[in-house]
Formats: sequence, structure tokens, C-alpha cells
Amino acid sequence: MVLINGIILIIIGILLFELIIFLHELGHFLTAKACGVKVNEFALGMGPKLLKFQKGETLYSLRAFPIGGFCSMEGEDDNSEDERSFGKKPVWQRMIIVVAGAVMNIILGLVLMMITLIPEPRFASSTVSVFSEKASSSQSLQVGDEIKSINGYKIITAMDMNFAFATAKSPDVKMTVLRNGEKKDLDVKFGTVKDKNGKEIIQLDFKVDPIENNFVNLMGQTFGQTYSTVRMVWASLIGLVTGQFGFNEVAGPVGMTQAVTEVTSAGLEKSFWDGLSNLIFVMMVITVNLGVVNLLPLPALDGGRLIFLIVEAIRRKRVKPEHEAWVHAIGLGLLLLFMAIITVKDVIHLFW
Repeated sequence: MVLINGIILIIIGILLFELIIFLHELGHFLTAKACGVKVNEFALGMGPKLLKFQKGETLYSLRAFPIGGFCSMEGEDDNSEDERSFGKKPVWQRMIIVVAGAVMNIILGLVLMMITLIPEPRFASSTVSVFSEKASSSQSLQVGDEIKSINGYKIITAMDMNFAFATAKSPDVKMTVLRNGEKKDLDVKFGTVKDKNGKEIIQLDFKVDPIENNFVNLMGQTFGQTYSTVRMVWASLIGLVTGQFGFNEVAGPVGMTQAVTEVTSAGLEKSFWDGLSNLIFVMMVITVNLGVVNLLPLPALDGGRLIFLIVEAIRRKRVKPEHEAWVHAIGLGLLLLFMAIITVKDVIHLFW
């Protein structure tokens, strides 16, 4: 039975991953159509075509490798005299088309987050409710303190609190709390324990107040925790650039697959629904990651295209499509090289 449940979850995981890609490209497709841009092909997957059909001016295709997709618009990467080409549309419309994919991913993230939260009997707050026996943090914290920041990281939801503690470099933590309506800056000391990899991590020695799961709180937590996820993605990217996180902490497709497998298996040990809930949560993180990372101002990503459009809006003249295409081609090559290096690292990590 466990094997059957595992196979079902793998199938669901693949379908969810394809849904993430499909909705991203659908965002570009729908806004392009709404703005009157001619779409030559809408494809799910990459590589050779497995299925295809023509409807109107657009070719719809399913391709062999489920690792991406694309929405090919007339005049997107070259000069086209067609009045319905991408380049002929006002710059503000092209901006909407470019960012629509990422927006769809974040909307999907909201939906998946809500699905994971609906079964919860209650949510965690950031207000201290009770201390463990011999809690070292009780020397500074008090019951009723609402945690507002940890080491400068703003706390909006309990997810922010977990992230801040997980990335803290020392058990001596600087915290800002709201106590009796007043903000107080505290130096709080925690104990530590070792995780399964032997790394020292902070051991939390207090619990927080619960939040009732009703419609209003569910909506608040859905938006709040999705926003917290977006902030964690940005904070992680900044941490990678500044050296806070090492290269070994970056995961590619293989690493993500391993993480999804581990998290889903851990839930499956309890029940099928726990496994499914864990899977949906990880997919929520992936789709939000995809949305946020795609908006980075890097060549070959939607954010890189947006930068060119912003430059065009300022100088009131479009950058030559062939020049932009070269920049994106070089960026794509570097991105694929980076992904290849990460994938090799992930494979090595599987065996050593």
C-alpha cells in the first residue's frame, strides 16, 4: 500500500510540476492574446514534439522533455513588420506580458498555500505563550511578548520566525519584541542541538500562541505566509551572493527532486494525506521560487526582458532586437552552464 501511495504521489508531483510550468506560460499567452499579439506557438515541455495541433494562428504542442515550456510570440526576438507583433505593441503592454508568467506562479503559490492551510486546526503566531523547563530565553523574553524581528529580519508570520532562527549564525540572538504596547530590543540566549548533518542549530525553548482557523485568519495566513515565502527566496538569494550561504546549499533539479522525495516520504510515513500535504507545500515553494527568480534582472529571464523594456521606456527607443537576443542567448548559455554544474554537484551529493 505504501508503494502504491508513493507512486500516486510521484504522479501527482509530476502533474503539479507541469501545472507550474503550464500556468507560467499561460500567463504570457493570455496577456499576449489580450493585447492583440500574434502567438505562433504555445508549447509545454522542450525538445521534439510528441503531440501538436493547430488552432487559428497558434500551434499548440506537447514536447518530449518536461523541463520547461514557451510561448513564442511574433517579433519577440527579431524585427517583424506584422502589426500584431510583440515589438509593435506599446511598451506598457509588453511589460505586462513579460511579468504575467511570474504573477501566475505567485497566484498558484497562494492557491497551494491555502490548500495546505485549510486542514490545519490552528495556526502558529509569533507571540510567546509558555517556556520549556529551564529555558534560557526566559531570562530576556516574557510570556505575551510579540516577536517583531530577529537579527534584523522582520517577523510577519511564524514562517519568518522559523527562517530567522534557522539562518542565525549564533545562539545569541538580537530580538525586537512588542511588550505591553512598547517595542523593546533584547539580547536573547538560546541553547543549541545538532541536526542530522552534525550542524549546530538553535533549540527553541518556548511555544507560541495559537491562531484560530477561521475564514478571515485563513485568508490572512494564506497571503502572509506566501509573502513570507517570497521574502525567504529573496533573503536566500542575497545570502548566496553575500556568502552567507555556501555553494553546497544551492540545489538544482536533482537536488529539488531529492528534497521533494524526502519531504513527501516523511509525510507518507504518517499517512497519505500528510505526504500529499508536504508535496503540495514543496510545490508551493517551487512555484513561488520560479515566480520570484524569473523577475531577477538577469539575461534570459523575464526580469532581464523587463529591464530592456524599462530602458526603452526611458529612452523612448527600442533596443535592437538582435542585440537583445544576443544578450539573452549568452545569459541562457551561462544559466544552462550553472544548472549543469549544480546538477553534477547534486548527483555527487547523492552518492557521497
